[in-house]
Amino acid sequence: MAFNEMINKERNPLRNLGARTKGDKVIWAAVVLLALVSLLAVYSSTGLLAYKMNKGNNEVYLFKQFAFVVVGVLIIYFAHQVNYTIYSRVALILFLISIPLLIYTLFFGVKLNEGSRWIRLPIINLTFQTSDLAKLALFMYLSRLLSRKQMVIKDFRKGFLPVIIPVAIVCLLIAPANLSTALLIGATSMMLLFIGRVSWKHLALTCGVALIPIAILVLAAVIGHKTSSGDVADHPKTESHSRLLVRVNTWISRVESFVYGTKESNADNDYQINQAKIAIAKGGWIGLGPGNSQQRNFLPHPYSDFIYAIIIEEYGLIGGAVIIGIYLLFLFRSIRIYRRCPFAFGAFLALGLSFTLMIQALANMAVNVNLFPVTGVTLPLVSMGGSSFLFTCLAIGILLSVARNVEQLEGDKVEKALESAEEENEEDWDQETVEEDLLMKEEPILNE
Repeated sequence: MAFNEMINKERNPLRNLGARTKGDKVIWAAVVLLALVSLLAVYSSTGLLAYKMNKGNNEVYLFKQFAFVVVGVLIIYFAHQVNYTIYSRVALILFLISIPLLIYTLFFGVKLNEGSRWIRLPIINLTFQTSDLAKLALFMYLSRLLSRKQMVIKDFRKGFLPVIIPVAIVCLLIAPANLSTALLIGATSMMLLFIGRVSWKHLALTCGVALIPIAILVLAAVIGHKTSSGDVADHPKTESHSRLLVRVNTWISRVESFVYGTKESNADNDYQINQAKIAIAKGGWIGLGPGNSQQRNFLPHPYSDFIYAIIIEEYGLIGGAVIIGIYLLFLFRSIRIYRRCPFAFGAFLALGLSFTLMIQALANMAVNVNLFPVTGVTLPLVSMGGSSFLFTCLAIGILLSVARNVEQLEGDKVEKALESAEEENEEDWDQETVEEDLLMKEEPILNE
Protein backbone atom coordinates (compact mmCIF):
# COMPACT_ATOMS: atom_id res chain seq x y z
CA MET A 1 0.00 0.00 0.00
CA ALA A 2 2.79 2.42 0.88
CA PHE A 3 4.53 1.51 -2.37
CA ASN A 4 1.41 2.35 -4.40
CA GLU A 5 1.06 5.70 -2.62
CA MET A 6 4.67 6.52 -3.44
CA ILE A 7 4.09 5.67 -7.12
CA ASN A 8 0.96 7.82 -7.21
CA LYS A 9 2.86 10.76 -5.70
CA GLU A 10 5.51 10.45 -8.40
CA ARG A 11 2.85 10.42 -11.09
CA ASN A 12 0.85 13.30 -9.66
CA PRO A 13 3.09 16.09 -11.08
CA LEU A 14 2.61 14.82 -14.63
CA ARG A 15 -1.11 14.41 -14.09
CA ASN A 16 -1.35 17.89 -12.61
CA LEU A 17 0.60 19.33 -15.53
CA GLY A 18 -1.70 17.63 -18.03
CA ALA A 19 -4.76 18.78 -16.11
CA ARG A 20 -3.49 22.35 -15.98
CA THR A 21 -2.69 22.43 -19.71
CA LYS A 22 -5.91 23.67 -21.25
CA GLY A 23 -6.90 25.28 -24.51
CA ASP A 24 -7.20 23.84 -27.99
CA LYS A 25 -5.30 20.55 -28.12
CA VAL A 26 -4.91 20.76 -31.90
CA ILE A 27 -3.12 24.12 -31.57
CA TRP A 28 -0.88 22.60 -28.90
CA ALA A 29 -0.09 19.76 -31.31
CA ALA A 30 0.66 22.22 -34.14
CA VAL A 31 3.05 24.13 -31.87
CA VAL A 32 4.88 20.92 -30.94
CA LEU A 33 5.17 19.81 -34.57
CA LEU A 34 6.51 23.18 -35.71
CA ALA A 35 8.97 23.22 -32.80
CA LEU A 36 10.30 19.78 -33.82
CA VAL A 37 10.61 20.93 -37.43
CA SER A 38 12.44 24.01 -36.18
CA LEU A 39 15.02 21.94 -34.30
CA LEU A 40 15.71 19.76 -37.36
CA ALA A 41 15.79 22.65 -39.85
CA VAL A 42 17.94 24.97 -37.73
CA TYR A 43 20.41 22.19 -36.91
CA SER A 44 20.72 21.36 -40.60
CA SER A 45 20.92 24.93 -41.92
CA THR A 46 23.51 26.38 -39.53
CA GLY A 47 26.48 24.45 -40.93
CA LEU A 48 28.24 27.40 -42.54
CA LEU A 49 27.43 29.71 -39.63
CA ALA A 50 28.83 27.15 -37.19
CA TYR A 51 32.01 26.82 -39.26
CA LYS A 52 32.54 30.59 -39.25
CA MET A 53 31.58 31.39 -35.69
CA ASN A 54 32.26 28.23 -33.70
CA LYS A 55 34.89 26.32 -35.70
CA GLY A 56 32.36 23.83 -37.03
CA ASN A 57 30.67 23.10 -33.68
CA ASN A 58 27.18 22.82 -35.18
CA GLU A 59 25.61 21.55 -31.95
CA VAL A 60 25.92 25.02 -30.42
CA TYR A 61 23.00 26.32 -32.48
CA LEU A 62 20.99 23.16 -31.90
CA PHE A 63 21.27 23.60 -28.13
CA LYS A 64 20.56 27.31 -28.49
CA GLN A 65 17.43 26.61 -30.50
CA PHE A 66 16.39 23.91 -28.03
CA ALA A 67 16.70 26.47 -25.23
CA PHE A 68 14.52 28.90 -27.18
CA VAL A 69 11.93 26.16 -27.73
CA VAL A 70 11.88 25.30 -24.01
CA VAL A 71 11.56 28.96 -22.99
CA GLY A 72 8.93 29.49 -25.69
CA VAL A 73 6.82 26.55 -24.48
CA LEU A 74 7.05 27.86 -20.92
CA ILE A 75 5.89 31.29 -22.14
CA ILE A 76 2.95 29.64 -23.91
CA TYR A 77 2.08 27.64 -20.80
CA PHE A 78 2.15 30.54 -18.35
CA ALA A 79 0.45 32.95 -20.78
CA HIS A 80 -2.42 30.54 -21.37
CA GLN A 81 -2.93 30.17 -17.60
CA VAL A 82 -3.75 33.89 -17.35
CA ASN A 83 -7.37 34.88 -17.85
CA TYR A 84 -7.47 36.61 -21.23
CA THR A 85 -9.55 39.52 -19.85
CA ILE A 86 -6.40 40.68 -18.04
CA TYR A 87 -4.78 41.25 -21.43
CA SER A 88 -7.55 43.72 -22.18
CA ARG A 89 -6.59 45.70 -19.08
CA VAL A 90 -2.89 45.87 -19.97
CA ALA A 91 -3.40 46.42 -23.72
CA LEU A 92 -3.38 50.23 -23.49
CA ILE A 93 -0.30 50.22 -21.24
CA LEU A 94 1.66 47.98 -23.61
CA PHE A 95 0.61 50.08 -26.59
CA LEU A 96 1.74 53.30 -24.89
CA ILE A 97 5.07 51.66 -23.99
CA SER A 98 5.65 50.39 -27.53
CA ILE A 99 5.33 53.82 -29.17
CA PRO A 100 8.38 55.49 -27.50
CA LEU A 101 10.30 52.22 -28.00
CA LEU A 102 9.61 52.39 -31.74
CA ILE A 103 10.70 56.03 -31.84
CA TYR A 104 13.89 55.23 -29.94
CA THR A 105 14.60 52.30 -32.26
CA LEU A 106 14.05 54.44 -35.34
CA PHE A 107 16.73 56.95 -34.34
CA PHE A 108 19.06 55.13 -31.94
CA GLY A 109 18.51 51.43 -32.61
CA VAL A 110 21.04 48.86 -33.77
CA LYS A 111 21.70 49.43 -37.47
CA LEU A 112 21.65 46.57 -39.96
CA ASN A 113 21.31 47.03 -43.72
CA GLU A 114 20.69 50.76 -43.24
CA GLY A 115 17.69 49.98 -41.04
CA SER A 116 17.28 50.29 -37.26
CA ARG A 117 15.05 47.45 -36.11
CA TRP A 118 16.57 46.35 -32.80
CA ILE A 119 17.49 47.88 -29.47
CA ARG A 120 20.11 46.48 -27.14
CA LEU A 121 19.05 45.76 -23.58
CA PRO A 122 21.68 47.34 -21.29
CA ILE A 123 22.07 44.73 -18.56
CA ILE A 124 21.82 41.38 -20.37
CA ASN A 125 23.37 42.81 -23.57
CA LEU A 126 20.78 41.18 -25.83
CA THR A 127 18.84 42.73 -28.69
CA PHE A 128 15.16 42.48 -29.44
CA GLN A 129 13.01 43.75 -32.27
CA THR A 130 10.63 46.38 -30.92
CA SER A 131 8.21 45.87 -33.81
CA ASP A 132 7.35 42.44 -32.34
CA LEU A 133 6.21 44.04 -29.09
CA ALA A 134 4.39 46.82 -30.95
CA LYS A 135 2.58 44.30 -33.17
CA LEU A 136 1.35 42.27 -30.21
CA ALA A 137 0.35 45.37 -28.25
CA LEU A 138 -1.46 46.82 -31.28
CA PHE A 139 -3.68 43.77 -31.84
CA MET A 140 -4.50 43.53 -28.15
CA TYR A 141 -5.42 47.22 -28.07
CA LEU A 142 -7.28 47.02 -31.38
CA SER A 143 -9.35 44.08 -30.11
CA ARG A 144 -10.19 46.08 -27.00
CA LEU A 145 -11.32 49.10 -29.06
CA LEU A 146 -13.39 47.04 -31.48
CA SER A 147 -15.16 45.23 -28.65
CA ARG A 148 -16.10 48.51 -26.97
CA LYS A 149 -17.14 50.50 -30.03
CA GLN A 150 -19.50 48.10 -31.77
CA MET A 151 -22.46 50.42 -31.20
CA VAL A 152 -20.72 53.32 -33.02
CA ILE A 153 -18.33 51.40 -35.26
CA LYS A 154 -19.99 52.68 -38.47
CA ASP A 155 -19.48 56.30 -37.44
CA PHE A 156 -16.36 57.87 -38.96
CA ARG A 157 -15.43 60.12 -36.03
CA LYS A 158 -16.54 57.99 -33.07
CA GLY A 159 -15.90 54.54 -34.45
CA PHE A 160 -13.40 54.56 -37.32
CA LEU A 161 -10.85 57.18 -36.30
CA PRO A 162 -10.19 55.76 -32.81
CA VAL A 163 -9.32 52.33 -34.29
CA ILE A 164 -7.40 53.43 -37.39
CA ILE A 165 -5.15 56.01 -35.71
CA PRO A 166 -3.23 53.42 -33.59
CA VAL A 167 -2.73 51.29 -36.72
CA ALA A 168 -1.41 54.28 -38.67
CA ILE A 169 0.98 55.32 -35.88
CA VAL A 170 2.53 51.85 -35.53
CA CYS A 171 2.85 51.28 -39.27
CA LEU A 172 4.41 54.70 -39.89
CA LEU A 173 6.99 54.19 -37.14
CA ILE A 174 7.93 50.70 -38.34
CA ALA A 175 7.91 51.38 -42.11
CA PRO A 176 11.19 53.38 -42.44
CA ALA A 177 13.28 50.47 -41.11
CA ASN A 178 11.02 47.52 -41.91
CA LEU A 179 8.51 48.20 -44.66
CA SER A 180 7.49 44.57 -45.09
CA THR A 181 6.50 44.20 -41.43
CA ALA A 182 4.55 47.47 -41.58
CA LEU A 183 2.65 46.24 -44.65
CA LEU A 184 1.86 42.91 -42.99
CA ILE A 185 0.62 44.65 -39.84
CA GLY A 186 -1.50 46.97 -41.94
CA ALA A 187 -3.00 44.10 -43.95
CA THR A 188 -3.82 42.13 -40.80
CA SER A 189 -5.38 45.19 -39.21
CA MET A 190 -7.58 45.77 -42.25
CA MET A 191 -8.84 42.19 -42.08
CA LEU A 192 -9.57 42.52 -38.37
CA LEU A 193 -11.38 45.84 -38.88
CA PHE A 194 -13.46 44.32 -41.67
CA ILE A 195 -14.53 41.45 -39.42
CA GLY A 196 -15.13 44.01 -36.66
CA ARG A 197 -17.90 45.57 -38.79
CA VAL A 198 -16.02 48.74 -39.72
CA SER A 199 -17.64 50.45 -42.72
CA TRP A 200 -16.26 49.09 -45.99
CA LYS A 201 -16.22 52.65 -47.38
CA HIS A 202 -13.84 53.74 -44.62
CA LEU A 203 -11.66 50.69 -45.20
CA ALA A 204 -11.60 51.32 -48.95
CA LEU A 205 -10.52 54.91 -48.31
CA THR A 206 -7.73 53.71 -46.02
CA CYS A 207 -6.52 51.13 -48.53
CA GLY A 208 -6.55 53.76 -51.27
CA VAL A 209 -4.38 56.10 -49.21
CA ALA A 210 -1.99 53.26 -48.29
CA LEU A 211 -1.64 52.20 -51.93
CA ILE A 212 -0.36 55.63 -52.98
CA PRO A 213 3.22 55.21 -51.62
CA ILE A 214 3.29 51.61 -52.85
CA ALA A 215 2.28 52.73 -56.33
CA ILE A 216 4.99 55.40 -56.20
CA LEU A 217 7.61 52.75 -55.34
CA VAL A 218 6.50 50.53 -58.21
CA LEU A 219 6.48 53.49 -60.60
CA ALA A 220 9.94 54.54 -59.44
CA ALA A 221 11.19 51.00 -60.03
CA VAL A 222 9.74 50.96 -63.56
CA ILE A 223 11.17 54.38 -64.43
CA GLY A 224 14.52 53.51 -62.86
CA HIS A 225 14.75 50.31 -64.88
CA LYS A 226 13.98 52.07 -68.16
CA THR A 227 16.26 55.06 -67.63
CA SER A 228 19.23 53.38 -65.91
CA SER A 229 22.37 52.78 -67.94
CA GLY A 230 23.26 49.70 -65.92
CA ASP A 231 26.47 51.30 -64.65
CA VAL A 232 26.25 51.41 -60.87
CA ALA A 233 29.28 53.68 -60.74
CA ASP A 234 27.18 56.51 -62.20
CA HIS A 235 24.94 56.46 -59.15
CA PRO A 236 26.51 58.21 -56.17
CA LYS A 237 26.42 56.29 -52.92
CA THR A 238 24.04 57.73 -50.36
CA GLU A 239 25.72 58.89 -47.16
CA SER A 240 24.78 57.51 -43.78
CA HIS A 241 23.00 60.72 -42.73
CA SER A 242 20.38 60.10 -45.44
CA ARG A 243 19.28 56.78 -43.99
CA LEU A 244 15.68 57.15 -45.18
CA LEU A 245 16.82 57.74 -48.76
CA VAL A 246 18.99 54.64 -48.55
CA ARG A 247 15.99 52.60 -47.40
CA VAL A 248 13.85 54.00 -50.22
CA ASN A 249 16.53 53.04 -52.74
CA THR A 250 16.61 49.55 -51.20
CA TRP A 251 12.83 49.19 -51.58
CA ILE A 252 12.94 50.37 -55.17
CA SER A 253 15.81 48.00 -55.91
CA ARG A 254 13.93 45.03 -54.49
CA VAL A 255 10.77 45.82 -56.44
CA GLU A 256 12.82 46.28 -59.62
CA SER A 257 14.62 42.99 -59.02
CA PHE A 258 11.32 41.18 -58.41
CA VAL A 259 9.68 42.58 -61.56
CA TYR A 260 12.56 42.58 -64.04
CA GLY A 261 14.94 39.96 -62.67
CA THR A 262 18.72 40.07 -62.70
CA LYS A 263 20.49 43.37 -62.71
CA GLU A 264 23.94 44.31 -61.46
CA SER A 265 22.65 46.74 -58.85
CA ASN A 266 20.25 44.07 -57.57
CA ALA A 267 22.81 41.27 -57.48
CA ASP A 268 22.34 40.54 -53.75
CA ASN A 269 18.57 40.08 -54.00
CA ASP A 270 18.87 38.02 -57.18
CA TYR A 271 21.52 35.82 -55.58
CA GLN A 272 19.26 34.99 -52.63
CA ILE A 273 16.28 34.16 -54.82
CA ASN A 274 18.35 32.12 -57.27
CA GLN A 275 19.88 30.04 -54.48
CA ALA A 276 16.42 29.47 -53.01
CA LYS A 277 15.16 28.31 -56.41
CA ILE A 278 18.09 25.90 -56.71
CA ALA A 279 17.32 24.49 -53.25
CA ILE A 280 13.66 23.97 -54.15
CA ALA A 281 14.58 22.39 -57.50
CA LYS A 282 17.00 19.96 -55.84
CA GLY A 283 14.37 18.96 -53.29
CA GLY A 284 11.89 17.66 -55.85
CA TRP A 285 8.97 15.74 -54.43
CA ILE A 286 10.57 13.84 -51.55
CA GLY A 287 13.73 15.87 -50.88
CA LEU A 288 17.35 14.96 -50.26
CA GLY A 289 16.73 13.81 -46.70
CA PRO A 290 17.32 15.40 -43.28
CA GLY A 291 20.71 17.08 -43.01
CA ASN A 292 21.55 16.62 -46.71
CA SER A 293 20.92 20.18 -47.84
CA GLN A 294 23.57 21.52 -50.22
CA GLN A 295 22.36 25.09 -50.70
CA ARG A 296 22.64 25.88 -47.01
CA ASN A 297 26.29 26.67 -47.73
CA PHE A 298 25.38 29.22 -50.41
CA LEU A 299 22.00 30.62 -49.37
CA PRO A 300 22.17 33.73 -47.13
CA HIS A 301 20.27 33.34 -43.84
CA PRO A 302 19.17 29.72 -44.46
CA TYR A 303 18.27 29.44 -40.76
CA SER A 304 15.84 32.39 -40.72
CA ASP A 305 14.55 34.20 -43.81
CA PHE A 306 15.08 31.28 -46.23
CA ILE A 307 14.58 28.32 -43.94
CA TYR A 308 11.50 27.22 -45.91
CA ALA A 309 13.66 26.65 -49.00
CA ILE A 310 15.97 24.44 -46.94
CA ILE A 311 12.96 22.48 -45.66
CA ILE A 312 11.79 21.83 -49.23
CA GLU A 313 15.30 20.84 -50.30
CA GLU A 314 15.54 18.26 -47.52
CA TYR A 315 11.92 17.10 -47.29
CA GLY A 316 10.65 17.89 -50.78
CA LEU A 317 7.47 19.54 -51.93
CA ILE A 318 5.57 17.06 -49.76
CA GLY A 319 7.35 18.36 -46.68
CA GLY A 320 6.69 21.95 -47.74
CA ALA A 321 3.00 21.12 -48.21
CA VAL A 322 2.87 19.56 -44.74
CA ILE A 323 4.22 22.80 -43.23
CA ILE A 324 1.53 24.79 -45.06
CA GLY A 325 -1.08 22.31 -43.81
CA ILE A 326 0.02 22.79 -40.20
CA TYR A 327 -0.33 26.56 -40.47
CA LEU A 328 -3.74 26.22 -42.16
CA LEU A 329 -4.86 23.85 -39.39
CA PHE A 330 -3.67 26.41 -36.85
CA LEU A 331 -5.74 29.10 -38.59
CA PHE A 332 -8.81 26.86 -38.83
CA ARG A 333 -8.74 26.08 -35.12
CA SER A 334 -8.25 29.78 -34.30
CA ILE A 335 -11.33 30.66 -36.36
CA ARG A 336 -13.18 27.97 -34.44
CA ILE A 337 -12.18 29.67 -31.19
CA TYR A 338 -13.44 32.99 -32.60
CA ARG A 339 -16.81 31.50 -33.48
CA ARG A 340 -17.24 29.85 -30.08
CA CYS A 341 -16.07 32.76 -27.94
CA PRO A 342 -19.12 34.57 -26.49
CA PHE A 343 -17.27 37.82 -25.81
CA ALA A 344 -16.13 40.32 -28.41
CA PHE A 345 -12.65 41.02 -27.02
CA GLY A 346 -11.66 37.37 -26.91
CA ALA A 347 -13.07 36.72 -30.38
CA PHE A 348 -11.24 39.65 -31.97
CA LEU A 349 -8.04 38.82 -30.06
CA ALA A 350 -8.07 35.22 -31.32
CA LEU A 351 -8.54 36.37 -34.92
CA GLY A 352 -5.98 39.16 -34.79
CA LEU A 353 -3.19 37.04 -33.33
CA SER A 354 -3.87 34.07 -35.62
CA PHE A 355 -4.13 36.24 -38.73
CA THR A 356 -0.82 37.97 -38.09
CA LEU A 357 1.00 34.64 -37.61
CA MET A 358 -0.60 33.14 -40.70
CA ILE A 359 0.09 36.17 -42.91
CA GLN A 360 3.71 36.28 -41.71
CA ALA A 361 4.13 32.58 -42.54
CA LEU A 362 2.61 33.01 -45.99
CA ALA A 363 4.82 36.05 -46.67
CA ASN A 364 7.96 34.14 -45.72
CA MET A 365 7.04 31.17 -47.89
CA ALA A 366 6.07 33.46 -50.77
CA VAL A 367 9.51 35.09 -50.66
CA ASN A 368 11.19 31.68 -50.69
CA VAL A 369 9.33 30.61 -53.85
CA ASN A 370 9.74 34.04 -55.50
CA LEU A 371 6.10 35.08 -55.31
CA PHE A 372 6.96 38.16 -53.26
CA PRO A 373 9.94 40.57 -53.15
CA VAL A 374 12.71 39.80 -50.67
CA THR A 375 11.86 40.80 -47.10
CA GLY A 376 13.26 40.12 -43.66
CA VAL A 377 10.17 38.24 -42.41
CA THR A 378 10.89 35.00 -40.56
CA LEU A 379 8.84 31.78 -40.51
CA PRO A 380 6.92 31.71 -37.20
CA LEU A 381 8.02 29.00 -34.75
CA VAL A 382 10.43 27.52 -37.34
CA SER A 383 13.16 30.11 -37.99
CA MET A 384 16.07 30.25 -35.56
CA GLY A 385 15.10 31.71 -32.22
CA GLY A 386 15.21 35.34 -31.25
CA SER A 387 12.81 37.97 -29.95
CA SER A 388 10.43 37.19 -32.80
CA PHE A 389 10.28 33.54 -31.73
CA LEU A 390 9.49 34.43 -28.11
CA PHE A 391 6.85 37.03 -28.98
CA THR A 392 5.25 34.49 -31.32
CA CYS A 393 5.05 32.07 -28.40
CA LEU A 394 3.51 34.79 -26.24
CA ALA A 395 0.87 35.46 -28.91
CA ILE A 396 0.04 31.74 -29.08
CA GLY A 397 -0.19 31.61 -25.29
CA ILE A 398 -2.71 34.47 -25.31
CA LEU A 399 -4.68 32.69 -28.05
CA LEU A 400 -4.77 29.51 -25.96
CA SER A 401 -5.89 31.58 -22.98
CA VAL A 402 -8.97 32.57 -24.98
CA ALA A 403 -9.51 28.91 -25.92
CA ARG A 404 -9.18 27.84 -22.28
CA ASN A 405 -11.78 30.38 -21.21
CA VAL A 406 -14.15 29.20 -23.95
CA GLU A 407 -13.75 25.60 -22.77
CA GLN A 408 -14.51 26.59 -19.19
CA LEU A 409 -17.63 28.52 -20.19
CA GLU A 410 -18.89 25.68 -22.34
CA GLY A 411 -18.10 23.15 -19.59
CA ASP A 412 -20.04 25.18 -17.04
CA LYS A 413 -23.01 25.49 -19.39
CA VAL A 414 -23.02 21.77 -20.18
CA GLU A 415 -22.84 20.94 -16.49
CA LYS A 416 -25.75 23.24 -15.67
CA ALA A 417 -27.77 21.85 -18.58
CA LEU A 418 -27.15 18.27 -17.41
CA GLU A 419 -28.16 19.16 -13.87
CA SER A 420 -31.31 20.81 -15.18
CA ALA A 421 -32.13 17.78 -17.31
CA GLU A 422 -31.68 15.47 -14.35
CA GLU A 423 -33.96 17.60 -12.19
CA GLU A 424 -36.68 17.53 -14.86
CA ASN A 425 -36.29 13.73 -15.13
CA GLU A 426 -36.01 13.80 -18.91
CA GLU A 427 -35.71 10.35 -20.39
CA ASP A 428 -34.37 11.07 -23.90
CA TRP A 429 -31.34 13.25 -23.23
CA ASP A 430 -27.63 12.58 -23.31
CA GLN A 431 -24.51 14.76 -22.84
CA GLU A 432 -23.68 15.03 -26.54
CA THR A 433 -27.19 16.25 -27.36
CA VAL A 434 -27.02 18.90 -24.64
CA GLU A 435 -23.60 20.13 -25.91
CA GLU A 436 -24.86 20.36 -29.50
CA ASP A 437 -27.94 22.31 -28.43
CA LEU A 438 -25.81 24.79 -26.50
CA LEU A 439 -23.47 25.34 -29.45
CA MET A 440 -26.41 25.95 -31.77
CA LYS A 441 -27.77 28.60 -29.39
CA GLU A 442 -24.39 30.28 -28.86
CA GLU A 443 -24.07 33.88 -30.02
CA PRO A 444 -20.81 34.35 -31.98
CA ILE A 445 -20.05 37.84 -30.65
CA LEU A 446 -21.60 39.80 -27.80
CA ASN A 447 -20.63 43.32 -26.83
CA GLU A 448 -18.72 43.43 -23.61
